[in-house]
Amino acid sequence: MEEQKYKDLKLGERGAIISIVAYIVLSIFKLLVGYMSDSAALRADGLNNTTDIIASIAVLIGLRVAQRPPDGNHTYGHWKSEGIASMVASFIMMAVGIQVLIDAGTSVFEGESESPDIIAAYVGLVSAVVMYFVYRYNKKLAEKINSSAVMSAAKDNISDAWVSIGTAIGIFGSQLNMPWLDPITAFIVGLLICKTAWDIFKHATHELSDGFDEEKLNVYKTEILKVDGVKGIKEIRGRSYGNNEVVDVEILVNSTLDIKKAHDIADIIEHTLMDKHGVYNVHIHIEPNS
Repeated sequence: MEEQKYKDLKLGERGAIISIVAYIVLSIFKLLVGYMSDSAALRADGLNNTTDIIASIAVLIGLRVAQRPPDGNHTYGHWKSEGIASMVASFIMMAVGIQVLIDAGTSVFEGESESPDIIAAYVGLVSAVVMYFVYRYNKKLAEKINSSAVMSAAKDNISDAWVSIGTAIGIFGSQLNMPWLDPITAFIVGLLICKTAWDIFKHATHELSDGFDEEKLNVYKTEILKVDGVKGIKEIRGRSYGNNEVVDVEILVNSTLDIKKAHDIADIIEHTLMDKHGVYNVHIHIEPNS
């Protein structure tokens, strides 16, 4: 199972690389056209894609570092590297998002006298189509290898597609004697960048601080209580190492049960959680129920 996990991480690199290439091409294109067409919204969208490059590189680095086997200083492996890389990326994205908000806000208060060239809107629409197909690829890959990092990249892809559509709408609207709509759209793009950065930061800190989904724990608890011989659960906890879940559980069994039978019960619980729910490792402590 562990070998397959490492293979999945390697496969996940493909999605990160595709995202990086797409973002590099689109960010250069958007920034060039944005400055030539004088579109604040398209420039903001281009800056958004530059932060996505950084985020995708962080995911790629995290996936590669996570593939390193356990060593003397990391006896549990390097699985949490993805979370660390995501947190660094969130800081960079938030800084760029704030800068976009400042620039857009300044444009709004100064007042725009001219609408941007219509070509900027078409660039936004083409970008949206490209990012939609990148999203579909990464989503399919994430589901195949069960990777939360690649799935996060996919969600970022579809978010960027919507941002580009919004950018195009803002530019089209500015052609209707509403030039102020372009910087307003840029401001909204800035807000979306900051929101994406916050979501990534929130997910990363939740994982790195050993946060765990309570609903999953309830599902695992129900499964354990179904096992013949389990009289109760004293405590159950979960934590994540990258995409790997580790569950610690203390079960109560009949005090007269012999060691072999108790061990068999523990084996059933392990196989149930690992095979049925994809839990990476299960630590079971058995206590007598008098």
